[in-house]
Amino acid sequence: MSASPPLFVVLAAGKGTRMKSSEPKVLHKVAGQSMLAHVLATVSDVQGDVAVVVGPGMDAVATEARRVTPPAQVFVQATQQGTADAVLAARPALAGHSGDVVVLYADTPLIRPETVARLRAALDAGAHIAVLGFRAKDPTGYGRLLTGPKGTLSAIREEKDASEAERRIDLCNSGVMAFRVPDVGKLLGQIGNANAKGEFYLTDAIEIAVRSGLRAGVVECSEDEVLGVNARDQLAEAEAIWQKRARAQFMASGVTMIAPETVWLSFDTQIAPDVVIEPHVIFGVGVTIEEGVRILGFSHFEGAVIGKGARIGPFSRFRPGARIGADAHIGNFVEVKNTTLGPGAKANHLAYLGDGVIGAKANVGAGTIFCNYDGYAKHKTQIGEGAFIGSNSSLVAPVTIGAGAYVGSGSVITRDVTPGALALERSNQEERPGWAEKFRTLMLRRKATK
Repeated sequence: MSASPPLFVVLAAGKGTRMKSSEPKVLHKVAGQSMLAHVLATVSDVQGDVAVVVGPGMDAVATEARRVTPPAQVFVQATQQGTADAVLAARPALAGHSGDVVVLYADTPLIRPETVARLRAALDAGAHIAVLGFRAKDPTGYGRLLTGPKGTLSAIREEKDASEAERRIDLCNSGVMAFRVPDVGKLLGQIGNANAKGEFYLTDAIEIAVRSGLRAGVVECSEDEVLGVNARDQLAEAEAIWQKRARAQFMASGVTMIAPETVWLSFDTQIAPDVVIEPHVIFGVGVTIEEGVRILGFSHFEGAVIGKGARIGPFSRFRPGARIGADAHIGNFVEVKNTTLGPGAKANHLAYLGDGVIGAKANVGAGTIFCNYDGYAKHKTQIGEGAFIGSNSSLVAPVTIGAGAYVGSGSVITRDVTPGALALERSNQEERPGWAEKFRTLMLRRKATK
């Protein structure tokens, strides 16, 4: 690779009208992360500069670029007059740069870091410009890569300007290019707009470069990798491709997925080896699953950490701040939010655990609710180690249940319970012998007289 750090120019000015959205196209998410962020993450391990080109009024895109890559320079393409015009919007960055220039697209979120590395390796092999191409199942709509007898690239022809013979070519242009020329800005400045759309095409740089004696080459990748997202169906397609990749990587690292096609992951999901995941499980952003966890079906995670050897689900929900200790059990229809469970703690059935701390080996019975919200503020419930919370109990926060204490079933606990104590809060049970039979007889008589 070149010793000089590269400049990555990421084009993000497209309006995305086909998305039918008030949100800029490149901020739509794949696996819980914006498409722009995916592209910036692809180049994050390379020591280089980043320039992001946005459209007028796209402050949200600029903000996202700086959030993901704080040193990124942001430039505005005042009027959208083609891809070459978009790259030249970053002319100040180009002028101050002496290394490779790589042009990427913020609506092409699936490109891999190793593919970018192969593109730059083609420059090391002698090309002055390397273009990323793919073999299209249906090349309709794509620019065609015109190659010579030795595989060198002679031109890129946009479909509207292509001949019938050129349209039969299936080697297509992804738009991604790498340049190793003395002055990229000067090269792109020679591009004209005498074409069907009256735009300045970046692709025309190839013919101009070749005429001046420079060499252009092609690096091929899969069609999936350079899928461009312009509409909602393509966004769903990109999501499906990303998910399939991620599942395969996790299974290769030692994670069992019984029905992998039903498991949904996020860009930052972390799952350790020997985790078993049953069907229909969703991992939102910010989830870590430690070694040996078993996750039963239809469970949902977001912003949660699940400790080693825990057993989860089925039908469990984990909201941000859930921290589940080693060997703990969270069962069916239990919701955990901003609550820490100690090692070996259990909540096996039908409970809401919000804003709390549950000590090691404590047991929370079915139907228990942490009453954490008073309409204005959230309050904390604390349960000590080894405590037992009987079924159908309501713990009204702020409240502390001491270590080893018992709470009787059906209690509404509003005051702290001392360690080792039994807390009960119930009305006296009343019984009226023979009442049920008399009631049935009365009801039957009324029915008979109607």
